[in-house]
Order: sequence, then structure tokens, then C-alpha cells
Amino acid sequence: MSQASTHTPSSERPRTLGQLKASGYRTRGVKEEIRANLLHRLRSGERAFPGIVGFEDTVLPELEAALLAGHDFVLLGERGQGKTRLMRTVGQLLDEWIPVVDGCEINDDPYDPLCVRCQALAVETGDDLPIGWLHRDDRYTEKLATPDTSVGDLIGDVDPVKVAEGRTLGDPETIHYGLVPRTHRGVFGLNELPDLAERIQVALFNVLEERDIQVRGYSIRLPLDVLVIATANPEDYTNRGRIITPLKDRFGGEIRTHYLTDISDEAELLRQETHLVADVGDHLLEAIARLSRGLRESPSVDQRSGVSARFSIAATEAVAASALRRAARTGEPEAVARIGDLPQILPTLLGKIEFEMGEEGREAAVLDHLLKLAVAETFRERLSGVDLSGFTKIFAEGSVVETGDLVAADELLRQFGTLSGLSRVLDRLGYGDDANRGEVAAAVEFVLEGLYLTRRIEKDVVDGRTVYGG
Repeated sequence: MSQASTHTPSSERPRTLGQLKASGYRTRGVKEEIRANLLHRLRSGERAFPGIVGFEDTVLPELEAALLAGHDFVLLGERGQGKTRLMRTVGQLLDEWIPVVDGCEINDDPYDPLCVRCQALAVETGDDLPIGWLHRDDRYTEKLATPDTSVGDLIGDVDPVKVAEGRTLGDPETIHYGLVPRTHRGVFGLNELPDLAERIQVALFNVLEERDIQVRGYSIRLPLDVLVIATANPEDYTNRGRIITPLKDRFGGEIRTHYLTDISDEAELLRQETHLVADVGDHLLEAIARLSRGLRESPSVDQRSGVSARFSIAATEAVAASALRRAARTGEPEAVARIGDLPQILPTLLGKIEFEMGEEGREAAVLDHLLKLAVAETFRERLSGVDLSGFTKIFAEGSVVETGDLVAADELLRQFGTLSGLSRVLDRLGYGDDANRGEVAAAVEFVLEGLYLTRRIEKDVVDGRTVYGG
């Protein structure tokens, strides 16, 4: 569910129905609000869905069409494709503030209150009806569908406390409203809709079609103003349930999401979504992005379950943590991730991937192979055409270089003299001439690993340390 907003409305806003009328305020429906605000963003060139990466030519045009049409819809896609993020972003298209009847549980419009309590209050107070203001952050409600979710959770139920206080069962004020009516005049997001029991899905029929609710046979009509968005995984993956056909028919559309296909998009997503405790270079982000793409294309991985973006995020954060650990153990002033940190942390992420049955026991080998391919491709992409003879010359003379996850930057760099072409490498990797010692070491180690993967130097692991050359 949405969290309480910390926003405070301006004290100059109307506080009674009379003041609201005098201000000229006109109520707009939720879908009308979203349509108008989306059109404004599209016309002004402003990003309509900030934070959404890689969907510009595929998912977003379909989403924009659905919102402009005023449709409820389902976002269908495998895990880790950004469905929840996309759903939450729609809520930011609402007007920043709307007036509500002060104290109303279902955010009643002061011009047209729905609940019995607010209708009686409007008759009693007239133009003195008290007004409150609701921020858009409080108009988005999200529920994770689980098998134990009840009709009462979503729609409402009789409140036994109110009955015990003396109200009769026929009194509409004995109703405790569920999440959907409490999202009146807002956006309701339902995560993992197929996990909702079929008999509970039936309770949503009226919400999506007639826009009203029924509670335990009460003759009550609440014409709710709500945009409903649901997410679901493809049925061939979850097998935990399904969206029943009559409910599917009531949604205006089904929008398919996908994993990002462009490496730069995935690297941008990693930079946006990760919380890093150390410096992680763009070349490392690209290597992790290519590793994820390799896993999504590998016949060794169960593609019905997919490889979530959370795998890439966790890998990036773990690489940064490995760099921070090295800095703490060696006393380095800067914590900078290196390519050698990746093999150290990947075994801890195996549980985030579903492998095919025939690959049992080979999971680590599959991951190691795909990592090598990802690093080699990144090396070729980043350093193609750069003269690396200054690096290979050292090994041609029979020297070796030792590194490892606990080898400090200074210790690594002391093994080299002046490196011809280093400034060009730093520039290609985005570090520049003002790179610190940790960044220089990260660039050097990346070159060494790339030279090994392209079979220009040898590599061995001795007592936990990686030895290049020899």
C-alpha cells in the first residue's frame, strides 16, 4: 500500500465547500486527469514516465494509448521486467492535489459525496462542508495478490465493532471499506493478479464494468472513480493460477513488457537502481549487463522463469561491496571495483537463476563461461583499436603480474613501470586523466583480463591470487 505523504497543502487552499465553489474549481475524473497530464507531458517534450528505461519504442507507446483511452489494463511479463515500477509511475500523472470531504474514508468529492456519512454531513452543513486536500502520493494504493487475500480486503466487509456499538446490520455505516473503495479517485495497483483466488477475482467484475461495489448483499451502490492496473507473469511460468476469462474481458488491454535488449539501457538502469558503496566503472556495468543478456539467451537457463533485472542489480551491489571490503582490509583511500571482483561474488547469486534440469552440478561453470564471454565482448567494444603493446611488452619479456580481490591498487601498479597507452585506456573507460590510483588499477586489471580472454597472455590462479603472464 502507499505510504502516508509528507506533503503539506497550502494554507491558502479552500477549506469549505463554499470557498471551493468560489475558487472555480472543477472536478475531473481520475482517467480525465491522467489523460490531460499525459498529453501535457507529451506536448511539452517532458518525460512522461521518468525512471523507465528501454521501453520507449515498445511498451510506452502501448501504455500511452491505454491511458489516453481511459482503459484499465494488465502489465504482462516475466519477473524483473519493471512492471511494478511502471505501474507506480502512472500514479505520478495524477493532479498534485485534489479536494476531498474532510475525514472521509473513501476520498469523497465535495461536489458529489458518495458515502452515507458524507451525504448527511453535506445536507447538514451546506456550503460550510469541511474540505481537506489529498496529495497524489496518497491516491495510489498497491496490493500484492496472495491466495489468502479476501473479498473483505479488496472490497469491504461488515465491521463487527460498529455492529456491537448498536448499529443494525442493514445500516450502510456498518461497512468497513476495503482497499478498492478507499482508492476512490485514485489508481489501484494489483500485483501478481493470477495468484488471486478465482472466487476473489469475481469480486472485481463490478469494479471494472459497472464501477460499483457490493458488500455481503448490501443494496449499496458506490460509483467508484478508480483506474485499475494489474501485473501478471505469463501463465506458462507461474502455474500458480490464472486470470479468469470474464475478468480478462473487463480489462481494456494487455501490455507486454520485456527485458532490456540494449546494453547501454541496462547499464543505465543499473546506475539508476543500485545503491553502491564503492566506485563501479561503466565498463563493469556493461560487463554485468552482457552477462545478464547471455543468461537470458542461454539454453542452460530455464527461460520460462527469466533472469530478473534484480540479478544484475544484486551483482553490481555485491561487486561494489567486494571493493569496499578490499579497501578496508588493505587501507586503500578509495574503494574502486575491479573486474576481478566479479568472479568472487557470482557464486552467491546462483540462487537467483533457474537452470535447466540437465545442468545440475554445472551451474557455476555455466556462469563462469558466460562471464568470460561478457567481459571479452566488453573489452573488444571498449578498447577496440587501442594500442596495447605497452601492456603486452611486459609479458613478452617474461614478467608476471599478480592481482586478486585483496590486492591493493598500489601493490598492483607497483608491478608496472611506465605504461605506454594507459592514458588512452583510461579515456576509453571513462576515467580520464584525473583518475585516482584505484581507477587506474581497475583499468589495468580490465586490460589484463581482456588480453587473457583474447589469448594474448596467459593466466593462472595460485593460492587465491591471479597471476597474468609466465
